[in-house]
Amino acid sequence: MTRYADIPKPIRSGIVVVDPELGIPQRIIVLQFNPDTLERQVAPQAAGGEAGSGGGGGGSGGDRNEALRLKGPAQETWKFTAEIDATDQLDVAAPDGIHPELAVLEMLVQPTTAQLLAASKLTKKGTIEISPIETPLTLFTWGSKRVMPVRLTELSVNESAFDVNLCPIRASLSIGMKVLTVSDLPAGHPGAALYLAHLAQKEQLARRARGGSFAQLGLGRGI
Repeated sequence: MTRYADIPKPIRSGIVVVDPELGIPQRIIVLQFNPDTLERQVAPQAAGGEAGSGGGGGGSGGDRNEALRLKGPAQETWKFTAEIDATDQLDVAAPDGIHPELAVLEMLVQPTTAQLLAASKLTKKGTIEISPIETPLTLFTWGSKRVMPVRLTELSVNESAFDVNLCPIRASLSIGMKVLTVSDLPAGHPGAALYLAHLAQKEQLARRARGGSFAQLGLGRGI
């Protein structure tokens, strides 16, 4: 008889917040439930523009020369729905409901009060140019084969249940992310190295895929 203890527990997806200068993890956010579905879009960064239409071929010669060239890594976006439910952890005290869990995710797209106060002081001193506030490097993990630097582009929260103090105890979050590539990050940035590692992992997986044959395509004589 199989014992429940013998059944391996599924690993969780999550987010790792990393110091952008030192590359040291600052916080690990483990999603309570793995999303049921993932929506991914991969857009190639083609070097040439679209060729002109019509029998005469209106496209420029430059576009034809660039038809098979890429300017850089493809732009990849992810979108999924995450669930947070305090009623699933009745053995853990939660006087604030799921406020802390929501706040952690919201702070991924918010500057801190210290950063805002520092920027305000510079403004009062008459500083002409104030650099935009830098957020920590964010990594999204979906198992060991998908660890990539990302920027959150969407965070929509639907709170659906509350306790007697109106603290949310159940919520559904729609999360959108853009994978950051070497084209998005400065040279030497820890995120650039992590993206290259992510791309190298994808190349290794592609080499493991089983190849087809011309016969399967109905091209017995080749092309």
